[in-house]
Amino acid sequence: MSDVVVTEPGIIRRAIGAAAIGNVTEWYDFGVYAYFEPTIKEVFFDGLSDAAGTIATFGLFAVAFLVRPFGGMFFGPLADRIGRNKVLAMTMVLMALGTFAIGCIPSRSSIGFLAPVLLLLARLVQGFSTGGEYGNAMTFIAEYAPDRKRGFWGSWLEFGTFTGYLFGAIMVTVMDGLLSHDQLIAWGWRIPFFVGLPLGLVGVYLRTKLADTPAYLELEKESEEREKANKAEQKKGGEIRGILHLWPYMLVCMGLVLVWNVTNYMLTSYMPTYVTDTLPSGGQVSDTTSQVIQIAVMLLALLTIPLLGMLSDRVGRKPICWFGAIGLIVLAIPMIALVRSQTTVGIFAGLLIMAMLLICFSSTMPSTLPTLFPTKVRGGGLSIAFNVSISLFAGTTSVVVGSLVSLTGDLNWPAYYLIIAGGIGVVSVLFLAEPNGRKMWGSPPAAATREEARELVRALRKKFNDAKDRAGGAVPGKSPQPD
Repeated sequence: MSDVVVTEPGIIRRAIGAAAIGNVTEWYDFGVYAYFEPTIKEVFFDGLSDAAGTIATFGLFAVAFLVRPFGGMFFGPLADRIGRNKVLAMTMVLMALGTFAIGCIPSRSSIGFLAPVLLLLARLVQGFSTGGEYGNAMTFIAEYAPDRKRGFWGSWLEFGTFTGYLFGAIMVTVMDGLLSHDQLIAWGWRIPFFVGLPLGLVGVYLRTKLADTPAYLELEKESEEREKANKAEQKKGGEIRGILHLWPYMLVCMGLVLVWNVTNYMLTSYMPTYVTDTLPSGGQVSDTTSQVIQIAVMLLALLTIPLLGMLSDRVGRKPICWFGAIGLIVLAIPMIALVRSQTTVGIFAGLLIMAMLLICFSSTMPSTLPTLFPTKVRGGGLSIAFNVSISLFAGTTSVVVGSLVSLTGDLNWPAYYLIIAGGIGVVSVLFLAEPNGRKMWGSPPAAATREEARELVRALRKKFNDAKDRAGGAVPGKSPQPD
């Protein structure tokens, strides 16, 4: 019993709430930028052609992802030294300041080339802060969630992500609906970015309030002590060497992150522009109608994520991931064809299919990716694989697909790109060991109640005794291996 971590549901709820609030704040900022892409293009790149302006705007969106690995490498060790609460508060404030700064930048018509340069600097601040946010939160929750319910609890992290996106989309839609085009270009576009600062401060305050119970603080203290102990061992044995020995798991992690986040950024950052700006104007729905459709799709996805997380605790993570990866290969062209129909029903159906395939990964990855690495190098391995894959492949989705569409004139490139991502996802899932119901690699078993812990101990003891009988008797000096 002393080897089993018992995390009561009330404690894990507070931990999830604390982590999800950070995601809401972080991804609101990214959502506002993504949904305001046509407006940002007009404000900062009005001297460029339409295609060049789109590529430049998406390029600045992608550049934030290029610095994410550096943010992870900086904030990860810092969290070991000063604690997760402080570091996550810092990343939220930095992200909020970066967003607020975007709203303060004069237009290109006012200060010339300096305007996009300042926008670039603000985006770099946002990307650097994000690199230290998600990996820490995902690892913390995965290590302390009960083994039998890790899928459900982990899915709430992505619930926070989608909530942030949704809030950003609603803010942009409200501005578009209330203001004329001239008002929007002159000053209205700045308001959602200004909201980022108080939202970040409120997020820091709420996270502090959520994490102030003695039980939660003890939970975090145990986590930090374990990480410091691991760090001391890593100095002796070499963390980088330990991570490099795990290169097969690194590749699986990068492949899963790629298929998950290519689909994510295709839906949340490229599709708003694809629908309102890239497709031919004939029969195109209005900008406001398109934004309302996107909000409805995101809301349905938001509500479905915890349900799929719960389902993954019953049927396993791999079946749901299989469905998502194969679905992208089979349905990519039909879903883009529906979007290209430029009817309200067609666009809604196409985006909804994409969203449902996306949440096959959003609901399972927070509970899957941390299991790929042993405790001693989990933070470093996950941070490197996750952020490198995001930086090189996922965060560049908008600029790459936008460039391919502009260069070739083929409006089906979003479908082709999703098919490639789905193929990589199939290969990655093939090499993934089913993590459902198993303890974390190198961590003790975790249960939701003491009674569940007793059941777990009995089951492990029976498993060990059965293995001992098959081996012809006990092996002196050996203890049961929970795996």
